[in-house]
Amino acid sequence: MQIIKLENVDSTQTYLKNYIKKNGYQNPLCILAKEQSDGIGSRGNTWLGEKGNLFISFVFAKNCLNEDLPLQSSSIYFAYILADILQKKGSKIWLKWPNDFYVNDKKLGGVLTTLSEDLIYCGIGMNLNFTSNAYGVLDLKINILSLLEEYFKSLESKISWKYIFSKFKLEFYKSKSFKSTIKEEKVSLADSVLAKDGSIIIQGKRVYSLR
Repeated sequence: MQIIKLENVDSTQTYLKNYIKKNGYQNPLCILAKEQSDGIGSRGNTWLGEKGNLFISFVFAKNCLNEDLPLQSSSIYFAYILADILQKKGSKIWLKWPNDFYVNDKKLGGVLTTLSEDLIYCGIGMNLNFTSNAYGVLDLKINILSLLEEYFKSLESKISWKYIFSKFKLEFYKSKSFKSTIKEEKVSLADSVLAKDGSIIIQGKRVYSLR
């Protein structure tokens, strides 16, 4: 994975997509910024980024990922692999369905995934050190470059969706204490049922993360 390091950027995902549009896709590529002024969050929201926190966007060819991955649940896949690495280092981080990082009851980041022809883009924002808003921060100190090296090695090893899902479903019960925005409406996840493809069954309907 090639990593392009930037001091500051409006949005790592916008920068990455413009870079690929101009230069074409050759190999997996990651944009890493120290600061982000206009990051893209779920449902068009902004994820502001203060210096010292984690702001990355990366792109893979779809055929670089395990064939059993349901693309509509890519955000769960990308997010859980990172959360799992951090858990093994001692963090109490967990993944709220479908794409938010939490420590206890505080959100500290999230994942946004988009598809474009044969490519899949993923943006990750996470508070590592501090924040001036009401969000939480990661509960351990990390070296960003070392973490990314470990993370991208895991992605490139093509871990199966079946394995990631088997771990994610064990902590899905935590999501049931929260709400998620479904069709612009906040809906309690208390009665939701997690399906094998990462979707949930709620109010008699199947809902995919699509983020």
